[in-house]
Amino acid sequence: MADFGFNEHHQNEIINYMRFARSKRVLRLKTIDSCFEELKDSRLVEDTFTVDEVKEMLDGLQMVVRGEVEMELINTAHTNVLLLRQLFSQAEKFYLRLQSDISELENRELLEQVAEFEKTDFKTTNKINQEPSKPKLAPLNEGGVSELLNKEIARLQEENDKLKARLRTLESQAMSALEGKTKVERALKDLQKLQGEQQEISSLENTVAALKEDYERSLSANAASQKDLQENLISAKHELLRVQEQLALAEKELDKKFQQTAAYRNMKEILTKKNEQIKEIRKRLQKYEPDE
Repeated sequence: MADFGFNEHHQNEIINYMRFARSKRVLRLKTIDSCFEELKDSRLVEDTFTVDEVKEMLDGLQMVVRGEVEMELINTAHTNVLLLRQLFSQAEKFYLRLQSDISELENRELLEQVAEFEKTDFKTTNKINQEPSKPKLAPLNEGGVSELLNKEIARLQEENDKLKARLRTLESQAMSALEGKTKVERALKDLQKLQGEQQEISSLENTVAALKEDYERSLSANAASQKDLQENLISAKHELLRVQEQLALAEKELDKKFQQTAAYRNMKEILTKKNEQIKEIRKRLQKYEPDE
């Protein structure tokens, strides 16, 4: 039996199609033969014919034969389209993409192989391996298609895993960026709060300086006002101590929050300078306190 590279099932499908095509071809040839017989029976009843009569009969026969041949060719083309439609529909169910090479349809060597197959193997195969069921392509479970499908599934699975890993990485980066943004916002708020406290200290320093001036003027002006100035001075010292405690607490909080930021060192230096200024103010205030 000729081998076209197909398994037994597909080779039987080819034989079924060739049997169908041959039956249609035989039927159309019989129709053409009947056209000639009809011409013989209806027109060839006389012994002699003129040239015009022969021409007329041949023209009529030509039209009939031409119509029959044209009808057969059209029907064959349409039948092939329906066959291709079945093949493509079944291939799409298995996510296969079939391609055809039109140039191979005119390959004389292949056409001769098909003719030889029809002559030698068609009759033998016609007696065995006939399937009474409706022709239908069956899925291949061996080699070829299954292997391609498995490879495609594995490739898609691998691509899906890569996309999932990429998504997890992006989510992690987004969460890290969000946390960093939150830390920066909190640090900015704390910095603004500290700046406000520094402004408050500066205001208190100005107040202390003004009180000092008032105190110096009051020493030479009035002994009674000295007591009031002293009370104001003590109140200012208490307020200064309170601010110092708040500043110390703020410094501790900033040490915790800014210990991993670039602004920590700058803030530490600012606080150190402010503490030194406060100490200097206290020393200057002690000079003006009355002796016990």
